[in-house]
Amino acid sequence: METQIIEKQGKKQYAVIPYKDFLRMQQELEDYHDLLELRRAKADPRNQQGRAFHRVASELGLKKKKA
Repeated sequence: METQIIEKQGKKQYAVIPYKDFLRMQQELEDYHDLLELRRAKADPRNQQGRAFHRVASELGLKKKKA
């Protein structure tokens, strides 16, 4: 990764990176936060009991497609 460091009064203030690297890093951070949220949800005792798909679909107002 090509990085340019910008200093102010001899102290590093900013890092400039290529846009494609920024996008990749942003996606990886989003994925990481999603993973943390998933792990928290799985650890929550309220989420340990499963529910039938047809009940959840009904609660969400989803209807079965006709073939």
